[in-house]
Amino acid sequence: MRLTLPALLVLTLTLSACAAVRDSAVNPLNWFGGSRSEPIRPDPRAETNPLIPQNTRAGLFSSLRDQAEIYVGTPVDQVTDLVIERVPGGAIVRATGIVDQDRVYDIRLTTDNDENIPVDGVLTYQLRGVHSDRPTRTLSQRVRTVTAARRLTDQELSEIRVIRVEGRRNAQSTTRR
Repeated sequence: MRLTLPALLVLTLTLSACAAVRDSAVNPLNWFGGSRSEPIRPDPRAETNPLIPQNTRAGLFSSLRDQAEIYVGTPVDQVTDLVIERVPGGAIVRATGIVDQDRVYDIRLTTDNDENIPVDGVLTYQLRGVHSDRPTRTLSQRVRTVTAARRLTDQELSEIRVIRVEGRRNAQSTTRR
């Protein structure tokens, strides 16, 4: 009886300390919170017409290989989910969205400079896809759901406080706790 009561007391205190670790910043599962949706405001400075292509012809000395490297994806209609999954050596940013038509392929998470460099602690991606030129029909939302992912290293994550993924109509963002 003399050893049972102190052992029970030590066991109780040890188990109650587990709740503190679960909610602390030490736990890697708590590094990013849940995502939230926010509307996209159009940029009033942008005076470009999206229906008129910027480069209509290749230059005299340009090669076909250079043209193949250009990604011509357009933003998906709506971003529905953003998940940050911890992996050894970094994290995977996985975004799910809904396209407005079927036959969209080559879905990517892209940045303006193709590098994972945050601006003021905010890393912004655009969820983009290439639309087929074939005639399409509108299918159910389940068929039009697409997913893309991108890997970040621990060094890149050290500078990031907010990860934001933009679509045409909304954006999802998650904040590091």
